[in-house]
Amino acid sequence: MKAIDAPPSTHVVLREPEEIAGCIETWEAGLAPSGRRVLSHDSRWLLVLRDGLGHVPYAVEAVRDGRVVGLLPLCYLRSRLFGRFLVGLPYLNYGGVEAEDADVAKMLVDQAVELADRLNVRYLELRHECEVEHVSLPEKRTSKVHMRLALPRHQDELWKGLSPKVRNLIRKGEQNELQITWGNTDLLAEFFAVFSHNMRDLGTPTFGRNLFQNILFYFPNAAELCVVRKGGRPVAAALLLHGRGTTEVPSASSLRAFQATNANMLMYWHLLSRAIERGQTTFDFGRSSAESGTYRFKKQWGAEPHPAVWQYYVRQGSIGDLRPENRKYRLMIRLWQRLPLGVSRWLGPKIVRGIP
Repeated sequence: MKAIDAPPSTHVVLREPEEIAGCIETWEAGLAPSGRRVLSHDSRWLLVLRDGLGHVPYAVEAVRDGRVVGLLPLCYLRSRLFGRFLVGLPYLNYGGVEAEDADVAKMLVDQAVELADRLNVRYLELRHECEVEHVSLPEKRTSKVHMRLALPRHQDELWKGLSPKVRNLIRKGEQNELQITWGNTDLLAEFFAVFSHNMRDLGTPTFGRNLFQNILFYFPNAAELCVVRKGGRPVAAALLLHGRGTTEVPSASSLRAFQATNANMLMYWHLLSRAIERGQTTFDFGRSSAESGTYRFKKQWGAEPHPAVWQYYVRQGSIGDLRPENRKYRLMIRLWQRLPLGVSRWLGPKIVRGIP
């Protein structure tokens, strides 16, 4: 445990990996009631990412007069293939600094920068929605946006707000004798079968089943799976995370071979309806590049773009080195799309755990 200099009333501490589990309850008691809405800000993600991906968790904690006033959860990623990174937080759309004021935010980043130097990482990446002013974070990425929909109180209001085209596609899905099922670990095998298949088709290494198993374990009442079946076969699936008023869908997939059934459209109708049933006021579709295919898909449901600002303290190389749009990865993506499913499911988790 390492403390740094701060104003007399504020104490900033770096929590080491072995301390994390014992601090979770204090952090959640101090920060959760302060207006936090998305489940992605829950500090239990440090345990999920530790157990599900093998990352090393750290956290910078700020306490003022005995009260938690700031937190910066971080994961240390390391692999022979890509190198070392410090990220807040991998897999999630949200992360970075939670702070009561700008002074606390600066101190949290100061300590994160020191940790990045100590661990000799290529860069520190902080996933923010609003930019944090700090001299050590000169580089940023703003090409993606969060797509969110304000939910009505009742499902029929949601239906009336959809365009005739979207309603027609949902109806076609209903006519294709698709079955919608909700569950937890009982649906994990089917969810992963669809998710990993779709990731292979996209040319992207898949996260391992162990990640999703740990999400369901650590958030038993806030995380759930939706599976759409056609003739008993899973053809679309999604993971939902229910926060305080906001439902997120960080992972969702459908099989291309069943695109004509409109299984994906029917699934998203049920995802939105599920959030309304739980009394949620916002549905977060996740991040997308502006005007991309996924952006337009989310836009048709009425979702609106909100800023995503990823900030960087770069020590080695460039923040663009590992981006999938980098030209050097085009051949690798095409080759990955041709891999047998069994190979991609075995190899993918070993690769993706090292990618920030």
